[in-house]
Amino acid sequence: MAFVSQIEPSKVSQALEDDQWILAMQEELNQFERNDVWELVPNPGNKRIIGTKWVFKNKMDENGIITRNKARLVAQGYNQEEGIDFEETFAPVARLEAIRLLLAYACSLDFELFQMDVKSAFLNGIICRCC
Repeated sequence: MAFVSQIEPSKVSQALEDDQWILAMQEELNQFERNDVWELVPNPGNKRIIGTKWVFKNKMDENGIITRNKARLVAQGYNQEEGIDFEETFAPVARLEAIRLLLAYACSLDFELFQMDVKSAFLNGIICRCC
């Protein structure tokens, strides 16, 4: 089992003092690079820049034992204004009804579905292949 930090930092300066949190932060940045989700561009000058913030969480198992350090780099949403900085919002979680509907639709049209999860590579594969 990997070592995890028992503290949950509230500031980046605290996280940078702990090798396990640095590793969690690096893992998050590596995900951005692997998934090609951002690109460094020059300051547009006439547009407001939306900042980022690190969010740190200790993930626990069912017994309350810390199993993982999770660091997420997120946009500072409270600086954004609808219609100026964004047009739509998206929830990162699908509702169970939506998943059931997708599976039923895929089966009726004989589609092949794949699980795509970069953290759980062993799950990547065919979900169902309907007859």
